[in-house]
Amino acid sequence: MLRWQLQWVWSLAEYHLPALTDDQCRWEPAPGSWTVRRRADGLWRPDWAEPEPDPAPAVTIGWITWHLGWWWSATLDHSAGRQPPPREDVPWPGTAAAAVEWITDLHGQWKAFLDGRTESDLDEAFPFPWLQPRPLSLAAAWVNGELTKNVAEIGVLRHTWEALGRPS
Repeated sequence: MLRWQLQWVWSLAEYHLPALTDDQCRWEPAPGSWTVRRRADGLWRPDWAEPEPDPAPAVTIGWITWHLGWWWSATLDHSAGRQPPPREDVPWPGTAAAAVEWITDLHGQWKAFLDGRTESDLDEAFPFPWLQPRPLSLAAAWVNGELTKNVAEIGVLRHTWEALGRPS
């Protein structure tokens, strides 16, 4: 079921991701939107605040693709027994094409990881994204749910950008 669910949501990702442009990724849909910004070191860093403001700010597609890449990279690091880098050390790749390549590669890695697991493996403790380990099946369901949410957000922003006449 988890593999089928991943395949299903990935088909939606394959609809939206290849169509992304740099302009779409950087378009701020509302004043004060969180986005990714090129810093003095040349790297693209996401806006972030802890604790998160309430209500949370609007976000750009660039920010969403960074967020997706960050949490999926961390999940894969945990699956390989590696300590993921801190969030602030994970930059956005800088272009829509590079972000899509990053996310596509992460999907391939996660799919391969799941394909290598048996049903009984899904009961094993997995340390992410919670503080206390839970079954791998719950982490895989979380990945599918988080991916669904992020791809849906990208789709809504893409369609809104088009409906507004491709604003700058």
